[in-house]
Amino acid sequence: MNTQALTQDARAQARRDYGTISLIGLAHGCSHFFHLLLPPLFPAFIRDFGLSYSELGLLVTVFFIISGLGQALAGFVVDRIGARPVLFAAMICFVLASLAAGLAGGFAGLVLAAALAGLGNSPFHPADFTILNKRVSQSRLGHAFSVHGISGNLGWALAPVFSIGIAEATGNWRHAYLGTALLALAVLALLWWQRAALDDRQGQWAHAAKHVQGAPQEHPLAFLRLPSVWLCFSFFFFTTAALSAIQSFASPALGQMYGLPLSITAYVVTGYMLAGAAGMVAGGFLVARVQRLERTIALAMAAAALLLLLTASGWLPPLLALGLTALAGFGTGLAGPSRDMLIKRAAPPGATGRVYGTVYSGLDLGFALAAPIFGALLDRGHAAGVFSGAALALGLGIGSAALVGLSIVRRGAAQPA
Repeated sequence: MNTQALTQDARAQARRDYGTISLIGLAHGCSHFFHLLLPPLFPAFIRDFGLSYSELGLLVTVFFIISGLGQALAGFVVDRIGARPVLFAAMICFVLASLAAGLAGGFAGLVLAAALAGLGNSPFHPADFTILNKRVSQSRLGHAFSVHGISGNLGWALAPVFSIGIAEATGNWRHAYLGTALLALAVLALLWWQRAALDDRQGQWAHAAKHVQGAPQEHPLAFLRLPSVWLCFSFFFFTTAALSAIQSFASPALGQMYGLPLSITAYVVTGYMLAGAAGMVAGGFLVARVQRLERTIALAMAAAALLLLLTASGWLPPLLALGLTALAGFGTGLAGPSRDMLIKRAAPPGATGRVYGTVYSGLDLGFALAAPIFGALLDRGHAAGVFSGAALALGLGIGSAALVGLSIVRRGAAQPA
């Protein structure tokens, strides 16, 4: 009888875990979808508003500067009031960003849309990881991180197809933003309906509770003294600088280098993100089997950098170059779950929202600074620099991950048994 009761409890916990993981995955996919609220329709903005690639890169910068600053602050808000209300507010910002983009009459209107989307994006990582860490069983956390990463890549993959598809079907790019507004509203409605599965106040977090009961409270900013936090920050900065190059400018760069039409190159981002999602599926299984996660990260990202360098060489047949660029996403995706678990190991108990908010703001800073640089390279005809620069950034990210792993090992050796 006791065995049967335990089995029923385990099944009920599994259902709760999978429900939370699915909803957080959907929300995270939506946030990544709105990363690409504007870039898929850059050619329409060039045509209608006479903008340059450098100016379009500044739109990406606005998005990620606001997202990065907001993300670091959002971690404190999440730790104070809870993740769920912050998540709902973020979805409302995405609705407003869509309306601003659809009504834009020029560069200023697009800046407003980028700012609202960046504000909406800012709390997702601290909110998502707080809910996952509090509500999901330890045995399923690796797969939860994998689903979280996969859903983000699928959001990136869907955005160009969704926006370009509506714009081409209706003959008006503004209609695409009515579609994105309705999409955000639908996701918000679902999250509200299933809000009980997102309530981080009801979760159990044993190690945090022990920390609170058995040790004096530290200053809320004490985690900033940990070298591992800043190494994780630098890791995100470099790897997302590489992603910024691919996400915003791989399509026109392939067109300049290999003479491929926009109708083909426009979907290289979709291919890259789908390959990344496949890599994250594999990475989710590796997390549970590998102790030195930084080694998995290094091997996967080195393979991705090599593929991007081959594309940068200009020696490949055009379609093979497009295919290898997309395939590089598998390497970065494979590293994703190991990356998120590495940050969990680096985070002190009870400060998950603050740590993830600070670390993931490196993602936003990488996007913000890289986009105008790679846009300027394209304006000056240096299309190969988009791919070689992305490969260089991945190499620097490998170095940061190695130092994070070394820091964690040293911290573990210094602690008493």
